[in-house]
Amino acid sequence: MTAPTPGSDTPGSDTGDPRQALESLRAEIGKAVVGQNAAVTGLVVALLCRGHVLLEGVPGVAKTLLVRTLATALELDTKRVQFTPDLMPSDVTGSLVYDARTAEFSFQPGPVFTNLLLADEINRTPPKTQASLLEAMEERQVSVDGLPRPLPDPFMVAATQNPIEYEGTYPLPEAQLDRFLLKLNLPLPSREQEIDVLARHAAGFDPRDLTTAGVRPVAGAEQLAAARAAVAKVTVAPEIAGYVVDLCRATRESPSLAIGASPRGATALLGTARAWAWLSGRDYVIPDDVKALALPTLRHRVRLRPEAEMEGITPDGVITGLLARVPVPR
Repeated sequence: MTAPTPGSDTPGSDTGDPRQALESLRAEIGKAVVGQNAAVTGLVVALLCRGHVLLEGVPGVAKTLLVRTLATALELDTKRVQFTPDLMPSDVTGSLVYDARTAEFSFQPGPVFTNLLLADEINRTPPKTQASLLEAMEERQVSVDGLPRPLPDPFMVAATQNPIEYEGTYPLPEAQLDRFLLKLNLPLPSREQEIDVLARHAAGFDPRDLTTAGVRPVAGAEQLAAARAAVAKVTVAPEIAGYVVDLCRATRESPSLAIGASPRGATALLGTARAWAWLSGRDYVIPDDVKALALPTLRHRVRLRPEAEMEGITPDGVITGLLARVPVPR
């Protein structure tokens, strides 16, 4: 996934153009995060689609810094929850607290009541606490004592997990993985990028204080809402919809996969392709938009057969092969 090339106009926060505002996020986030352009664009796509993102990468590749910088550049409220084995569902959603002065229970909102929730190391907490996010992610509300309480808009969960440590972790079940619109893999930086990281730290950059990097808000909730309305007007030809369905059906028929992408996966791929088309400056979807978002949208919605896993086959490899085989509409 390669980000569209931004235009030469001033950032959208000054011109009122929502596309320019969101494109300018890349440059703003680049003040604090080196590389990871694909992950930045994926987060923007998820915001446009009202979706959630699972960030996977080894420790130290700026997963947390990326989300914090995005929240600052978008002028959104953000909260962080460190998922640990002793974390309870009420620590995430909130709970009823007895007030001795009024002799009544009052609701104390949890950290989920924010615009951008960073669920750090989500696979280190037991399933019952992981499940506390299911209603929030799907219904955008939290039910406490039988009463639904709506979450702010916009609302997005950005969860992180480490792909190499399995001791003391609880793998996310398929039902929860399917709630994430995208799974973004954050690779290690290149040699040149790593030298750039060291140079910034030597010059006084403090990742705990984004003001030292000069990060400023370049867009807000109003421009994000305008961008979402524009994405909703992006047209999809019947042949493109058929192409999305054919790709997802091909995952269900692949001999390497025990579980393929569900119809929800097809809906997600169509939505991300529309957002990508809009970011690219078009009001219609082409097959390349679908191809660009197929891996991050589908890689976590499929499961390998054990024998395929033993042979070194990966979900990305299977999906890439299907993209090469499924006929592309002309």
